[in-house]
Amino acid sequence: MAGEPFWRRKTLEQMTAREWESLCDGCGLCCLVRFEDEETGEVIPTRVHCKLFDAQVCRCSNYAERHRHVPDCIKLTPHNIEALEWMPRSCAYRRLHEGRDLAPWHPLVTGDPESTHRAGVSVRGQTVSEEALADPEDALDFTAWDLVGERGDR
Repeated sequence: MAGEPFWRRKTLEQMTAREWESLCDGCGLCCLVRFEDEETGEVIPTRVHCKLFDAQVCRCSNYAERHRHVPDCIKLTPHNIEALEWMPRSCAYRRLHEGRDLAPWHPLVTGDPESTHRAGVSVRGQTVSEEALADPEDALDFTAWDLVGERGDR
């Protein structure tokens, strides 16, 4: 058991801050703008990314201060994962919360931070910044239903 990686030995709640942060695979899917249909509650995904998202590296450009610049940025915790139904099925946090293992392409499994991109899971090169839009509602012109399901090898 001691040879098992931390994500198999610990619950999400037991992980250190460093372990928790290392679960992010850098796909960028959680940094995309979404809309919620007020009548149906359906979440509409888009290919428009947050103004702080660095589309080249698929990471937040100011992660430590993101809430100061983007107040509605959601801080993912072990306690709110279940409520965030829009989280991609391929997300490591969601996978572990659901009792699944990390995907075979995950950087913690492969040892390679580029494996997420090579597996076709990330949004690198597939998005537009919200700052490029004349109006925030214009993001609806970039709906991305294909991003909702499981991505990459299961």
